[in-house]
Amino acid sequence: MPKPRSLGGQTCPKAFQSALDELDVIGQWEWDAATDCARSDAFVALLFDVDPQQAEAGVPLTQYVEAIHPEDRVRVLDLIRRSASEGSTFLTEYRVISVDHQTRWVLARGRFTADHQGRPVGGGGILVDITSLRMSEGTFAEGTRRPDETALDRAADHAIAAQEAIVELRDPALKALADALLISLGRKLAQQEVQDRRRKMN
Repeated sequence: MPKPRSLGGQTCPKAFQSALDELDVIGQWEWDAATDCARSDAFVALLFDVDPQQAEAGVPLTQYVEAIHPEDRVRVLDLIRRSASEGSTFLTEYRVISVDHQTRWVLARGRFTADHQGRPVGGGGILVDITSLRMSEGTFAEGTRRPDETALDRAADHAIAAQEAIVELRDPALKALADALLISLGRKLAQQEVQDRRRKMN
């Protein structure tokens, strides 16, 4: 029998549900194409029904892909492939089946890098759980760039790129600072998304 996953000493998915209800959940991920090793924090892992300990060590990217809702999977994979081949950033929303077997909406912003032949080298980004917001409002037009891109959008893109370079330095202190910056920017992006949607409704 598999060992129950835990978060903050509580058994999931109850703790996961409680955390999602109380917080704006922002998480981050990174992927090394050479080893097909995708790592994420605990919240991203649980959103994608991946064991947090395995996610910290690294699992194949397909384990995350399998949690994407079947109706969104092809669209998201096409976007990822395009971003990976171009070495560009992306911004999109899609559904995942999380550890509590619920369908949740995430806002994903990330960046892939490619070599001179267009082959993916790696990637990373942030995810925001927007289920409550998405349930009450309309759809989002995805793309590699928003037409109304703000300074905050550019800051997030640069922070994602910087984090990829910092990972290569293998400096835990710098990595912790980069992670904290990404989480802070993720919160700001979530707030920006809420404000943008409210503005469109008025």
